[in-house]
Amino acid sequence: MLKHLFRRKPTYELVAESEHSEHGLKKALGPVDVTALGIGAIIGAGIFATIGTAAAGDATRLGAGPGLILSFILTGIACGFAALCYAEFAAMIPISGSAYTYAYATLGELVAWIIGWDLIIEYAVGNVAVAISWGNYFKTLVAGFGIIIPDWLSTDYRTAARIPGLFERAPHIFGVPIVFNILAFGIVALITIVLVLGIRESATINTTMVMLKLIVLGFFVVVGWSYMKGENFHPLLPNGWAGVQSGAAIVFFAYIGFDAVSTVAEETRNPARDLPIGIIGSLLISTVIYILVAAVFIGIIPFDVLRQKLATEQAEPLTMALQYANIQRWGNLFVGIVAFGSVVAHTAVLLVFQLGQPRIFFSMARDGLLPQSFAKVHPRFRTPYVTTILTGVAVGVCAMFTSIDEMVDLTNIGTLFAFILVCIGIWVLRKREPDRPRTFKTPWVPVIPLLGVLACMYLMLGLPWITWIRFALWLIVGMVVYFFYGFRRSRLLR
Repeated sequence: MLKHLFRRKPTYELVAESEHSEHGLKKALGPVDVTALGIGAIIGAGIFATIGTAAAGDATRLGAGPGLILSFILTGIACGFAALCYAEFAAMIPISGSAYTYAYATLGELVAWIIGWDLIIEYAVGNVAVAISWGNYFKTLVAGFGIIIPDWLSTDYRTAARIPGLFERAPHIFGVPIVFNILAFGIVALITIVLVLGIRESATINTTMVMLKLIVLGFFVVVGWSYMKGENFHPLLPNGWAGVQSGAAIVFFAYIGFDAVSTVAEETRNPARDLPIGIIGSLLISTVIYILVAAVFIGIIPFDVLRQKLATEQAEPLTMALQYANIQRWGNLFVGIVAFGSVVAHTAVLLVFQLGQPRIFFSMARDGLLPQSFAKVHPRFRTPYVTTILTGVAVGVCAMFTSIDEMVDLTNIGTLFAFILVCIGIWVLRKREPDRPRTFKTPWVPVIPLLGVLACMYLMLGLPWITWIRFALWLIVGMVVYFFYGFRRSRLLR
């Protein structure tokens, strides 16, 4: 049995199966599309929502303060190591399964299942948090136009319990208050429809949103630059290096997404060239933007003031910073522009992650580890419509009724775990298939993969212990599903 658990598919077999499979996807993406998808996934909820908490800290961890800039650099370096490993894999194995497929080729089926199950945390669970955050920003944005959305239509039940009088104001059926987040469900439903219609249409919409949010972030930097004060950067590390580590573990949420580029490998015209460009290019561009935005944010609002802000205010850090700057002329307009950019950024992240998760399910089903219906491709649009719809329904329903609390931490630990396995996989594959043609090679193997493993583990140690417990429970559930279903139906076993 142990031998079967670690059976693996050689890379040439994986590629051959995808090229001759009846479940083929439409190849429509070029290097600009792929890079834009990466930026669309990276720059979103993280930079617009987490930097306030990362700088100020919360009840369970220290804040980075002005050292937030170092937190972004530290996280960027850790992701850089992983990105180099992802780039080699993506160019060599242009399959839509991302890290799941890479693990299947190097570490065996059991590890591949674990990482495929783990990626649900990164994409689906992460998108629940993003959808809820999108709903909050959208509600704030339309309120500026005089459109007031009732709290009972834009809040989950658990959060509503902490809002005085909300249950009394909500409509009741048989004495039970009706409370749900229709905004979060609505945006997920809309994006699901777009993704079913086609990859080309989805990429075009994403590229437009990427341009808009980059313009808005540039606008924030230009406007906020005049309101920066040098004294706000002293002391640089008010909580020492522990604060920087804690901040890095939080802002890691702002970096996840470059790996989502690899999920569209089968829909890229020249994956050997375009995927490394998209993965590394999107990460570099996003890191530079993050450092600039973090510097302006810290320069505007002092650390002592930031610590006094409510958690709900810290959740909208860029608009909070502009409000603190007290811009006399056009101030409200500037805040509205940044709020609009946040809505667009959240939408782009939702689109790319909702695009990625179905393709991982698609690959797992093609290998027999999930029901074969998950591998169906729409006859007209050439998209994995079954898994796209299932993912949309699951994420949308969860977003209607769940709270955003601790979602970010769970997403971070799942993604960091996936990065670690990818880094190990590159090292293993160099030993097992040293002569395999590689159009892109990770430099300095095994140094770079080892540094990637150590950097990701270091960031994981900055997460609360309760997150580790939840992650362990999630993996246990996944193992039960594998042994009762996937192990027995594996195509490789048959």
